[in-house]
Amino acid sequence: MTRKQKKMLLRIVASAILLAAAVLIPYQGGWRFLLFFPAYFVIGWDVLWKALKNIAHGQIFDENFLMALATVGAFCTGFFGEGEYPEAVFVMLFYQVGELFQSYAVGKSRKSISELMDIRPDYANISKNGELVQVDPEEVAVGDLIVIKAGERIPLDGVVTEGFSSLNTAALTGESLPREVKPGDAVISGCVNQTGLLQVRVTKPFGESTVSKILDLVENSSSKKAKAENFITKFARYYTPVVVIGAVLLAVLPPLVLHGGWADWLNRALVFLVVSCPCALVVSVPLSFFGGIGGASRSGVLIKGASYLEILSQAEIVVFDKTGTLTQGVFRVTEISPNGCTEQELLETAALAESYSDHPISRSLKEAFGKELDSSRVTDTQELAGRGVQAVVDGKTVCAGNEKLMAEQQISCTACRKPGTVVHVAVDGRYMGHILISDELKPDAKETVSALKAQGVKRLVMLTGDAKEAGEAVAAELGLDQAYTELLPADKVEQVERLLQETSPKGKLAFVGDGINDAPVLSRADIGIAMGALGSDAAIEAADIVLMDDKPSKIAAAMKISKGTLGIVRQNIWFALGVKGLVLLLSAFGLSTMWEAVFADVGVLILAVLNASRALRLGK
Repeated sequence: MTRKQKKMLLRIVASAILLAAAVLIPYQGGWRFLLFFPAYFVIGWDVLWKALKNIAHGQIFDENFLMALATVGAFCTGFFGEGEYPEAVFVMLFYQVGELFQSYAVGKSRKSISELMDIRPDYANISKNGELVQVDPEEVAVGDLIVIKAGERIPLDGVVTEGFSSLNTAALTGESLPREVKPGDAVISGCVNQTGLLQVRVTKPFGESTVSKILDLVENSSSKKAKAENFITKFARYYTPVVVIGAVLLAVLPPLVLHGGWADWLNRALVFLVVSCPCALVVSVPLSFFGGIGGASRSGVLIKGASYLEILSQAEIVVFDKTGTLTQGVFRVTEISPNGCTEQELLETAALAESYSDHPISRSLKEAFGKELDSSRVTDTQELAGRGVQAVVDGKTVCAGNEKLMAEQQISCTACRKPGTVVHVAVDGRYMGHILISDELKPDAKETVSALKAQGVKRLVMLTGDAKEAGEAVAAELGLDQAYTELLPADKVEQVERLLQETSPKGKLAFVGDGINDAPVLSRADIGIAMGALGSDAAIEAADIVLMDDKPSKIAAAMKISKGTLGIVRQNIWFALGVKGLVLLLSAFGLSTMWEAVFADVGVLILAVLNASRALRLGK
């Protein structure tokens, strides 16, 4: 409990003692309200002050104004009868109890999230004059060498230059298994070095590091409100003045028409005001979304705002990129089919043509060749989007790519119908053969498909630039509904545009990609989800939801959290409106007292906050 919360608890206890004393003192005089005023002032002075300040700033209709008006009005009933002094103090007392409970619940939720995302490094170790000196991570420049001891958090993104160790990535990915690293491996800030001593060369300043981007996303997630939150904000803006006007009319019109009964109708109006306070909705709905985002972060899923959490729950079409999303993205040469040359000559020619590319297929060709490539033999390299590469090798024009590239060059090639990516190679217009490169499915890819269907997703679609046979083979193995193959980047956007037209009026389309090559599609979909995004700047910036590891099954887990959160939000909205509507109606007819009003306000608030707190546990 914070210092502020402890002070509030002391005020509640003091007010309760003063109230008890005032009730027990047998006094019937006209100044009886003086017995109850100390108890009221101790517990309610801050509410009265806030109401006055807000009125001075033009912000009249809020819960402070409603509570001040209702309780001061209850004191004023002494001018018409006995005066509802105990009730006025009780209303303010229970309102402050509800506020304390709300503050504690919100604080606990924030603390849980901050613990989950407690990845901000305190310092970085730099070697100066043979000694390790601790400096602020923001002072470390790109290219500097930092040292991370066992048990310390990696402060900045970089590449290991010395040492072997295992890293705990749980705070980022939700994955309990450690990750082994060695010289040459990239490491990202926020992970904990578990065993050995590591020396790392910094590749990004602290402001652009993974940990900074993640913290920024979490801190700013509340800026993107869900429709339900916007509804509550607009609802409170119009609802409060309406009920205040209604209460005034209830206090004035009936006595004028009936020629009397001012005290009774004033009491009804005051009860009406207490009931109408919308704090249960205003507090519990944002708290529910905040809890849902926190629960998702526990599972290694970063959701950039409540609006995206809401959209995810409505996804009825999920579109996947293939490579790096449903498959490992680790390509291996599995077949070499030469035509008029040896296998080694075909592989060397393809590897040289692809030597300047960092594409996974290029890397697999170079790895399969297994020897040092003489890049001086290669000139005029051109990457041809969605088709392959063209380069001049030893003075000869080499084309290496798919059937589209061969067709463009009017070169007859041998079709390969086996699953995988086929690289056809031609030199000076003569076909030299093809190389088959295969990718493996991710271990949880099938589980992802079945889990998403269980969550109510109607269609699962795959988009890929691979050949028709290879793409359809993967789709059939996973049980996907559709697969569109041989697509260029622009074709993927067109397909998503078409699929968006096929969703129902309330349905949404989610696209899942690696966040690097799929930025246009991620942006065009109703909601973009970046796979395998650990340390990827493009993924964090382009996507609405970032999975901090490369497990597609986390999508179904995030969808379950989003639906659970929306369920809690709806429960709170209907419960609060239902109870308040009933008691408002009863108060207008004089069938409810101030005690029912207290329950309809503070009781509903406490129950709604308790229910909203469940959202934080959805990720467990």
